[in-house]
Amino acid sequence: MAIKTYKPYTPSRRFMSGIDSSDITSKPTVSKLLVKLPSHAGRNNRGRITSRHKEGGAKKFYRIIDFKRDKFGVPGKISTIEYDPYRNCRISLVTYVDGEKRYILHPEGVKVGDIVMSAEGGLDVKPGNAMKLKNIPVGTIIHNIEMHPGHGGQIARSAGGYAQLMGREGKYVILRLPSGEMRMILGECMATVGTVDNAEWSNVVIGKAGRNRHRGIRPQTRGSAMNPVDHPHGGGEGKKNSGRHPVTPWGMPTKGYKTRRKKSSDRLIISRRKGK
Repeated sequence: MAIKTYKPYTPSRRFMSGIDSSDITSKPTVSKLLVKLPSHAGRNNRGRITSRHKEGGAKKFYRIIDFKRDKFGVPGKISTIEYDPYRNCRISLVTYVDGEKRYILHPEGVKVGDIVMSAEGGLDVKPGNAMKLKNIPVGTIIHNIEMHPGHGGQIARSAGGYAQLMGREGKYVILRLPSGEMRMILGECMATVGTVDNAEWSNVVIGKAGRNRHRGIRPQTRGSAMNPVDHPHGGGEGKKNSGRHPVTPWGMPTKGYKTRRKKSSDRLIISRRKGK
């Protein structure tokens, strides 16, 4: 894939870019894997806005993705490579020898016709194969990693995302995550070998506001342009500095302030192991 540019027949079109779609081989063909999700536009079940700057966006179907990769020991062939409006990477339709079809995140380097498998034991370390972390060699690049056994992949799922298996300690493995963080995860968790495809997505220039509106993203207003009742940065005569470190509308420091709870459930596993 490559970055696609456009002729500048309007000012907004001059710097706009997109992803070349020549890698897409087919439109959706399995209707039972498509679901129409209701548009919440950032509202909760009470109708209150809980996630700001969101709207419905363009109409689209959700593709049911197999994040668990729990069809063990059954070979599957990559039938198509498709576009997914709900994520920035491509997806692959896998047709298994027993006739079942599932979508998976498309790994980089995998082509139509390739065979992929998932197993609880060891497999060939090639892109698209899924196995438990305890059976993956140290140094392997992986994606779609579970945080808890059987919960489905939660880490390294976006375009170009990957983590690296750095070592083992008992029943845990040590991963270097895309953020650079070193994390310990149970070896019973599943992961897929390889990198998620479409890494060029990070170089796309949106170019104009309307394109973001189609994605369901509404405009944002600077806090310094508001009144004091609406934002801690608001008020003052003219373009005045707020006089304090940058904060959210609710006063939480931003730009580097760590918000992770020290006693979160996923950290308890590590602390118990260390005897703290």
